[in-house]
Amino acid sequence: MPAPGRGPADSFVDGLEPASAPAGKAAQHTAAKTDPRGTATVARRTRTLHLAAALTTAAALLLTACGGDGDGDSPDTIEGADKGSRSPSPSASASPRADRPEITLPAGFRAEFTGWTDSDPKAQAVLDDGKERLRGSYAAIGDADPDASYLSFYSARGARESGRKWVAGYEGLTLVGEVRVYDPRARLTGAGAATLFYCVDESKGFSKDLKTGKKEGTPKGESPKVQYRTALRKNAQGVWVTTSVESEPGGCR
Repeated sequence: MPAPGRGPADSFVDGLEPASAPAGKAAQHTAAKTDPRGTATVARRTRTLHLAAALTTAAALLLTACGGDGDGDSPDTIEGADKGSRSPSPSASASPRADRPEITLPAGFRAEFTGWTDSDPKAQAVLDDGKERLRGSYAAIGDADPDASYLSFYSARGARESGRKWVAGYEGLTLVGEVRVYDPRARLTGAGAATLFYCVDESKGFSKDLKTGKKEGTPKGESPKVQYRTALRKNAQGVWVTTSVESEPGGCR
């Protein structure tokens, strides 16, 4: 799926591309190197929608975020839960200390999560909350709501602002088709810190223009399989919030 298009001099927040380019301007989804733009996929280059967790950040930031409790700042306060018209998604192993918001994906769009289980309940909690953040990214596009409370609920630090800008880049679009999210690897890296890597196959996912109905997928010659490397920390409410995301197109089989 295509990632948000962008103009020639866009800036980046935690590696997230602002997606302000005019329609038809191809946006290149590159690995986090000197030009780390990796907004979620479901390719929306040109309006293709590469949209899995959407926000990328430099590897150095990811490693820093994974080193422990973080920089000592107090845990983010999460406002609100969600819109009341959503159907809940299962998250049995997630911490019961906070009421998780209900999230509904856009009509006509499906995300299949394969292998998202772990025998370690602590790792499972990371998987559950990391999964819901990705679902929240997709849902916010369908709701045309960059400030969706359910997306903020699972985000912290730079990932919160970059997620908001990423969703805003899909104005006038929605998601259709399906993506497969697979090969998740959760690892606890310290007190209240973890990493979560996973792959997204967006070959059957598309962005759709709400006015014209035109659909676009991953640009020709570009791999629809993207690896996402995320850093998380456990906040005061017991939620594993995502603090940064790095992506590598073609990084998965």
